[in-house]
Amino acid sequence: MNYYKLVLKKYSVFDGRSSRAEYWYFALFNAIVAVVLWIISALIGDEKDILGLLYGLAVLIPGLAVAVRRLHDTGKSAWMLLINLIPFIGFIWFLVLLIKDSDPGDNKYGPNPKQTTAV
Repeated sequence: MNYYKLVLKKYSVFDGRSSRAEYWYFALFNAIVAVVLWIISALIGDEKDILGLLYGLAVLIPGLAVAVRRLHDTGKSAWMLLINLIPFIGFIWFLVLLIKDSDPGDNKYGPNPKQTTAV
């Protein structure tokens, strides 16, 4: 399944749930694109990395949306994004939440994405 397209298709959907695979494939693709854009910027002499900045702005909302849906998949509120404001420990806890398996069955945010067919 092409998870990147699925995330972009639901670019501003902050409700519902996203599987681990959907989140992490989106993150992997973004990391690869970021490295490629950084290399291109270095080759053309763009010290401010305008290409990377533009790409980052383009995927900001989809990235936040898939992170919120991923938190919902683990039974946590979107407010848990704010845990990242705690230096170091907050990021580690957030990473644990992103790695955690889905809540089995339905939760208050919707049906388990592993048990439903994707859009």
